[in-house]
Amino acid sequence: MCIDPQIGADERFDIVNEHLRLIQKKRGLTFGTDAYLLAAFVRPRSFGYAVELGGGSGIVSLLLAATGKVRRITSVEIQPDFADLVARNAAVNGLSDRVLSLCRDIRSLDAGSLPEVPSLVVANPPYLRADSGRSNDDPEKEIARHECFGGIGDFCACASRLLGTGGRFVSVWRSERLSELYAALRSNRLEPKRTVFVHSDVSSPPCMVLTEAVKDASPSLRVLPPLFLYEPAANGFRGVRMMTAEAQSIYNVCSFPEHGKYHP
Repeated sequence: MCIDPQIGADERFDIVNEHLRLIQKKRGLTFGTDAYLLAAFVRPRSFGYAVELGGGSGIVSLLLAATGKVRRITSVEIQPDFADLVARNAAVNGLSDRVLSLCRDIRSLDAGSLPEVPSLVVANPPYLRADSGRSNDDPEKEIARHECFGGIGDFCACASRLLGTGGRFVSVWRSERLSELYAALRSNRLEPKRTVFVHSDVSSPPCMVLTEAVKDASPSLRVLPPLFLYEPAANGFRGVRMMTAEAQSIYNVCSFPEHGKYHP
């Protein structure tokens, strides 16, 4: 049963995809395309128990639970205020029995900290190195955007510690740092098996890459057709953009097509 949210002065309340009610921190990173596509890229099958590394508001965990892709999921978040926010968002949506919150550092997390071995781990790690990019006055945004509490190698190492052979690790990452992701995956016995590049439109370079890796699998990578989010801007107009039919179909069902083609 859903409950009415009680929000603070530094928070806002939104209705997002899958009719989820989401409390978000005004000073933190808000729900965006990368989080939704990460949840959509998880295969449309019912995983038993899953773990999200770096939960933030908990939106990815909520989406996976709401769409039936996971039976139960633990959202691991290092910031206490956000770990509490995950629990509150789960309660607001009547998902407290399926979306659990754990305040821990992923660099020290191991399988013994969890109720069972997960078959799936998902992560939307910070994209920027700790010493790069513009720093943010809000520590919440700084931690979410920069590798203050672990880089991509730490996230991959944690996923490998938690997963058994055959377990899956699904991530969203910056395309210009793809080589770092693949190096970190392979050094932690996580073999990339499925990936897709996401572009704003046909004239833009990729802005992110989604990757599914399998622990202890043999090499064989399937590259899906690129996903273009928006139709080209008419006469250079950059106002409201029309979503492509391919992107809209993914948003409608929170899943990528299993056959790898966006149209039958």
